[in-house]
Amino acid sequence: MSDNPNQADLWQNYSDSPEKRQKLQRRTLFIVVLAQILGGAGLAAGVTIGALLAQDMLGTDSFAGVPAALFTLGSAAAALLIGRLSQRFGRRMGLATGFLTGGIGAVGVVLAAVMSSIPLLFVSLFIYGAGTASNLQARYAGTDLAKPTQRAKAISIIMTSTTFGAVAGPNLVEVMGHFAVSIGVPPLAGPFLLAAAAFILAGLVLLAFLRPDPFLVAKAIARAQLANQQSGVEEEQPQVNNNRRKIVVGAAVMILTHVVMVAIMTMTPVHMKHHGHALGDVGLVIGIHIAAMYLPSFITGILVDKWGRTVMAYSSGVTLLLSGLMAAWVPADSMVLLIIALALLGLGWNFGLISGTAIIVDASAVATRAKTQGSIDVLIALTGASGGALSGMVVANFSYASLSLAGGILSLLLIPVVIWSRRRPSAGQRKENLSFGHQKSVDRDV
Repeated sequence: MSDNPNQADLWQNYSDSPEKRQKLQRRTLFIVVLAQILGGAGLAAGVTIGALLAQDMLGTDSFAGVPAALFTLGSAAAALLIGRLSQRFGRRMGLATGFLTGGIGAVGVVLAAVMSSIPLLFVSLFIYGAGTASNLQARYAGTDLAKPTQRAKAISIIMTSTTFGAVAGPNLVEVMGHFAVSIGVPPLAGPFLLAAAAFILAGLVLLAFLRPDPFLVAKAIARAQLANQQSGVEEEQPQVNNNRRKIVVGAAVMILTHVVMVAIMTMTPVHMKHHGHALGDVGLVIGIHIAAMYLPSFITGILVDKWGRTVMAYSSGVTLLLSGLMAAWVPADSMVLLIIALALLGLGWNFGLISGTAIIVDASAVATRAKTQGSIDVLIALTGASGGALSGMVVANFSYASLSLAGGILSLLLIPVVIWSRRRPSAGQRKENLSFGHQKSVDRDV
């Protein structure tokens, strides 16, 4: 945080005024929502077209999962950087840097397609991953000033907003393909033109308008509360230490749901293409899948806050299992059943991500929160990259049905993980759990 006296006074004003904090929280949500609408459109290019572009350029299915692996690895590296930048300089600098970097990567993908350069394609996809990292980490920005009982709702508002761009992106595949051809670019690179513009605009919006920075304000409030507590003033007690057990559980929930979702989603376009579906059909299925990932978020957030983190984590595992079973057994030429299977895949991911994120925010101290969140998103991205890379090999050597069944079974691991989390903690662990007077709610949820 800056030592500038004017900034220090400003943050002190927010610390002393709950009304000003609520107003800043509403403003923060509005700005992040605007950036997420743009960022969602950029995210869709890699999800929908990455595997098809690699298949076209490489001439084989075995490495069709490599693009997802590369931009997910790039997302992992970027998540670490964004977390560190956010911890030191605030959400504004961290998230904007990620989006702008992702936009540069999308431009590189377009150039790689024009030049038929595989090395440039791989490097650019890695850089493009920074945009997806920012798109995912933006969910934390909504929780910095939120009350503990409204954290999941704040996460859900930001994720819901992502739907608008994320659903529009896949359904613009054909339009962007025609536009790309009109300017001498291969049609499969067209969606990355949209991604470049969307990511860059999202970064500029955050850079220009996310002021005062919500995370820096939250850090100032935590310091003020700690100082008041030490001087004997009665205040809400700030969380000083991370609750490591709950952080492990929250991370495990998000990692398992993410790896299952990425693996099945990555190979669905290739599976559909093999069975004669047009590019527009692929865009429709993936668009509905992405809608299911984000659109139910508002309701999910309310349920996570009302019913608890545990119930929704269980729901995630069951929903992903149903998705895997359907994807494995439905006829490949049935658009309706494929849409239902991929919609369930997105919904299960939504349940897991929001409940897991809420657990992480509950369990992490403000002093290290952004860095902790960034580190966890690194693990999520790395496991997603592994799922994306291995998915192509599994389908090439076995089948899409085998991949889907394996993913559904893997999702059941969520149940023992959550059961383990409900074991009674030691006295030392219970002491770590104090978090702004919200301990009873957190214990109930996890």
